Amino acid sequence: MSFPLSSSAPVSADPAVTRQSTAAPAAALNWKRLTGFVFGVGTQAFFALTVVGLFSFLRYGVDAPNSAWILTDTLLSLQFVVPHSILLHPRFRAWFRERFPMEMHGAFFCVCTCLSLVLIFAFWQSSPTIIWQLEGWAASVVTACFYASWVALLYSISLTGLGFQTGLTQWLHWYRGEKMPRRNFEAKGLYHVLRHPVYLSFLGLIWFTPTMTADHAVLTGIWTVYIFAGSVLKDQRLKFYLGDTYEKYMAKVPGYPLMIAGPLARVPVNSVAADMTIAVNSPTTDAGSERRKVA
Repeated sequence: MSFPLSSSAPVSADPAVTRQSTAAPAAALNWKRLTGFVFGVGTQAFFALTVVGLFSFLRYGVDAPNSAWILTDTLLSLQFVVPHSILLHPRFRAWFRERFPMEMHGAFFCVCTCLSLVLIFAFWQSSPTIIWQLEGWAASVVTACFYASWVALLYSISLTGLGFQTGLTQWLHWYRGEKMPRRNFEAKGLYHVLRHPVYLSFLGLIWFTPTMTADHAVLTGIWTVYIFAGSVLKDQRLKFYLGDTYEKYMAKVPGYPLMIAGPLARVPVNSVAADMTIAVNSPTTDAGSERRKVA
């Protein structure tokens, strides 16, 4: 005759079951860490290769004539500018933070930007129409300005941190298990005289060309509009994240040289405060948590 075990009787744990229960979370954690490591390192390599491709594309263009070039090139230009702004919007950042480590957002943004550029390199169509073709000293001057724009771009980016632009700095904090510190704003170098030296340098990359073909003109026109619109959007993001600090900065420093009116000129403090009220009161944005982070 057998008797049921008492509920208070000690039950010995099966070592095999214990090992399995602890091994599963550890394996999942290792895979996440390995995936994050590969993603972070691959992002930086991808970025470096894309920069080389961008230099070649803007300097020498492509030789791929096609009668439907204007439609193809317009769509390719737009597919770069539209997602580029969406991915930086506070609402997208809030959505991303709910699903992934926030330290990965910078690398994710970098990858998306590089993929958009690679699409342009791969499918861009050329036009035989030449708008201008400079020769002699004029071509040399414009070419020198193109190279100077690259130097200015790298210098401007270095003032805010190249690692932040590629997502490397944020990723390193994730890899080390460290919390990202608050990124305060401090005007340095060119930022004492204009708010958007990076965008101004990029304008030089697309405008300074000794040979302006019709397809390059389409790219230049669309990206120029985007750069100015993106400058306004960036101001809105930064005043949302930084509050009074950036508000006072906008009142002292114009967005671009010679800007005397409009959102890219010096912005009165009262106008900035009104825009911030709209942003903070947005029902779809976690204002309290988002303003503790800086784009």
